[in-house]
Amino acid sequence: MIIAETARLRIRAWKESDRDLFFAINSDPKVMAFFPFRRSRAESDALFDRVGKGIAETGFGFFAVALKDDRPIGFCGLALTDLEPHLPRGTVEIGWRLAPPYWGKGYVTEAASHLLHYGFEEKGLREVVSFAVAANTRSTAVMQRIGMRRDPSRDFDHPRVPTDQPALVRHVLYAISAEEWRAHRSKTGK
Repeated sequence: MIIAETARLRIRAWKESDRDLFFAINSDPKVMAFFPFRRSRAESDALFDRVGKGIAETGFGFFAVALKDDRPIGFCGLALTDLEPHLPRGTVEIGWRLAPPYWGKGYVTEAASHLLHYGFEEKGLREVVSFAVAANTRSTAVMQRIGMRRDPSRDFDHPRVPTDQPALVRHVLYAISAEEWRAHRSKTGK
C-alpha cells in the first residue's frame, strides 16, 4: 500500500524486507540520541509488528519512507497518541526517524509535508501535533518548516522517560490546525 509519492520519495506500508532498516534506525546511537534507550533486535521486531498492525487497523501509524527505487531510508507518519493526561485520546502526532546517511537532504520535510496533506485532506483531521526534547533542534526545525507552531502551554514531562535521564524528560510541543496548514500551504505551495 502506497500512501503518497513525492518528487523523490515513496511513503508506503512496511514490507518484511524493511525489518533490518527498522532495527538499524531504532538501535542507532545518533538516531536515538534524544530517546531514553535504543531497542534490541527483539524489541525492534516487536515494535515493527505493532506498527504494521496499527496501520492495518486504523490507517494511522509510522509509514516506511523509501526512495523512488523503493529502498527504505526511515519512517514518517501520523499516529494516534496515548499520552493522557498530556495529550487527550484521539490526538494525532506526526513523527519521523531517518537513517543518518539520509539526514540533511530535506527528505523528512518532504515526507511530513505530504503526510499533513494526507491527514487534513484525506483523513479530515482538525489538528496534528509533534513533540520532542527541546535540544532536538533537527526535529523542531522540521516542525517549523512544515508550518507547525510551538505551544509552550502544552509542553510536558514525558511519562515514559525515566527520571534518571532528566535532560530527556521535558518535551516541547508543536501543533498545526487544518486552517493553519491551509494558510501555510497557500503561502509556501507545500
